[in-house]
Amino acid sequence: MSQLVFDEGLARQLEVLYRTRDVLRRRALIRDALGAEPGERILDIGCGPGFYAAELLEEVGPQGAVVGLDASPQMLAVAANRCARHSNAEFREADATSLPVDDRSFDRALCVQVLEYVQDVHSALAEMHRALRPGGRLVVWDVDWGTVSWHSSDPDRMARLLRDWDAHLAHPSLPRTLTAQLRAAGFDDVVMEGHTFATNEFSPDFYGGALVPVIERYLAGRDQIGAEELGAWVAEQRALDERGEFYFACLQFCFSATRL
Repeated sequence: MSQLVFDEGLARQLEVLYRTRDVLRRRALIRDALGAEPGERILDIGCGPGFYAAELLEEVGPQGAVVGLDASPQMLAVAANRCARHSNAEFREADATSLPVDDRSFDRALCVQVLEYVQDVHSALAEMHRALRPGGRLVVWDVDWGTVSWHSSDPDRMARLLRDWDAHLAHPSLPRTLTAQLRAAGFDDVVMEGHTFATNEFSPDFYGGALVPVIERYLAGRDQIGAEELGAWVAEQRALDERGEFYFACLQFCFSATRL
């Protein structure tokens, strides 16, 4: 597995991606599932550039607090800057399997599209369980990349490209086993909701269109897909859109659970 490098270049790409219509929709779904209340302490595991933290700080108010954790110093710097006007926000560098927080110190926690990158999901969920107070709520969101349906006039090339894209993940289809893993970690009331992200437009406002530059950046220079083949795929997707033939769909899953 060769994971994405969450450096300054990717941080800039994600800044654009996180402002798109589909990702705004996703953030609203996740905040609704989390149900943060004024005065609560929220733990954001894999906080990235801090969009959730900034929005949740408004929900918990000055009596609450948000702690954002991420393994990327570049992402943490962006998140801290985004939340700089709040005195009740804190950001720490951390791995998902070793959270630098006290036991039972948070009312709610969220982990958005992070666990699919984590080899030891069991340890990460155990850490989330430890961090939450009894009765605390956890929301986990991940993509089942096996559900991606993406039109191409060269289906063999598309299959190779998606297979090589999946190589950056520890668990490309994590949602299929996550219910059982949450229960094994000591969580109860596990609820799973699937959400379709589909578009017939090659536009950065939609998840499929926004993914193209991220995939292109990851695969560029790798041995599996040459520059010529990768460029041909990007050009084909633009041409399909011009002819009104672009199509992308995938399923993303929101899990909510309660700490016993």
